[in-house]
Formats: sequence, structure tokens, C-alpha cells
Amino acid sequence: MLSTRKYKSSPIAYVALVTGILSIGMSPLLIRWADASGVVSSLYRMAFGSIFLSWLFLYRILKKRTKLPKKGILFAVAGGFFFSVDLAFWSTGVVLSGAAIPTLLGNTAPLWVGLGSWIVFREDHPKKFWIGLITALLGAGLVLSIDMEKSPEFGLGSLFGALAALFYGAFYLASQRGREHLDTINYFWISTSTSAIFLFLYTILLGEPLVGYNQKTWILFFLMGLIVQVLGWLFITFTQGHLPAALVSPTMLGQPVIVAILAWLLLHERFSIGQVIGGSMVILGIFLVHYGNGNTLQESKKRMIVG
Repeated sequence: MLSTRKYKSSPIAYVALVTGILSIGMSPLLIRWADASGVVSSLYRMAFGSIFLSWLFLYRILKKRTKLPKKGILFAVAGGFFFSVDLAFWSTGVVLSGAAIPTLLGNTAPLWVGLGSWIVFREDHPKKFWIGLITALLGAGLVLSIDMEKSPEFGLGSLFGALAALFYGAFYLASQRGREHLDTINYFWISTSTSAIFLFLYTILLGEPLVGYNQKTWILFFLMGLIVQVLGWLFITFTQGHLPAALVSPTMLGQPVIVAILAWLLLHERFSIGQVIGGSMVILGIFLVHYGNGNTLQESKKRMIVG
């Protein structure tokens, strides 16, 4: 059924959409600039994000004085775990291979959301979905093969980006169910805090130092939590209430392109013709998957943070 909701578009909504995408797009650049491992950077991003949002979460809980449903909490915790693994893989890939390619491959999550909804929830998909899936996978395979030829380390970083997308897809599916029982703020705070806890455990298991970083890195940790995890999410959520999903969701699909441009300008990353072709195939495939499985992805887009 087509939505009949009337949107009163305003310049503020469009500014918020652009600002939100740019805020989220800064995430891999901040990781590259920090003198820390990807896992540590992700830990502090989620920890600071959880702290910044805790006052809003507690205010809503105390004001409404309602108990959160256990099923919703379980899905939020599961979502937080999946997102923590996604961040660990993706951020490590960014450190190894640069900002652009792991982010591109990490954004193939809609492919796995579609496959997961087909396998787990028995949702049917039209032909356009499967064409998009094949196109995106061929493009991802081309990018991975080129990166493997460059160097094993570079290829490993890109592979980590692709692996991150699997867990990002699982986060989508957990969020889809969790948001049936929890509102946005409650779900987001629980999943963010859970991710921070798991990332703390990964940091300990990997023997990464928690302290001893220079002032620049601590500032970058702070900015990751504030700009990426809080402001970027708030801006995108705001636009979803003021602009139609048919505009917001395709615009969000351009995030890897924005990251690639920022990486080219600010990190001096360079891309071969083969990478550009493969990346274009990935984005085209995701676009086709999005419109071949619109309801699932549009609902998921309302509950996630990209990158």
C-alpha cells in the first residue's frame, strides 16, 4: 500500500539530511586520523554516544514510569551485539585499507537483510531484488579481487568490510523486531550501550590499551561519539519525519560515494578504474535491491546508523 502521508518539506529538513549524511560519512575519516586501533576507536564512539544519550533515555523512563518489555530488551541487546561485531570488522578494515572501500563493502548490508528476510521470515522478493543482488555481489567480488592483488593487508581490510556487512544485516533484522516492542530512543540507547560493553570485551581480549592516547586521539574519540553516533543519527531521524522515505533512503545509498570523495580530498586515497566500476556495480545493485524489497529496507533504514 502506498503511503498517503503528507510531508511539509522545508529547507531545514534538506539541510538536516545533508548534515546527517556528512556527519555519518566522517566516521571512517575520524578513525583514520586517530592513533588507535579500529576496535578501540569504535569502543569510545559507542561509549561516548551512550553517555551523551543516557540523560534522554533516563528522562523518558522516569517520566513515563513504564517497564520496558523483556522481548524488546532482548532484541536490543542482540542488535547491540551484532552492531559491535560489525563495527569491529569495519573499523579494522578502515585502518588496514583506507576509508572508502571497507565502507562501500560494509554498506552491502541490505543484500543480507533481503536474504535474511527471505530465509528467516519467508518474505518473497521480486525479480528486481535478485538482479540487484547478483549485480552488487559481482561488483564486490571485482573490488575484492583488485584489492587482494594490491597487497594481502589491503585485501584483508576490504574483506573485513564485507564481513562487517553480514553482521550489519543481522543488526537490521534484530532492529526490525526490537522496534516492534521499544520506541526509538529506548532501543537505540540499549543497543548502543550493549555495543560499547561488547567492544570493551573485544578490546581486552585483543590486548589493546584503553588509555595512554594523545590529546588529538581523545578529541577524535569524543567527536565520533558526538558527531557520528548522536548528531548524525538525530539528523537522519529528524528528516524521516519531514521528508518521504522515497527521498531519504536513496540519498542514504549515496553515503559510500560521499565517503570516497572525502577520502580522496582529505586522505588522498586513489582508486583504479576497476575499483570505480566495481563500486558503481555495488551501489547500483543495492539501489535495485532497495526498490525490489522496499518495505523491509525502508523500515530498517529508520532503525540504523550507517558506518
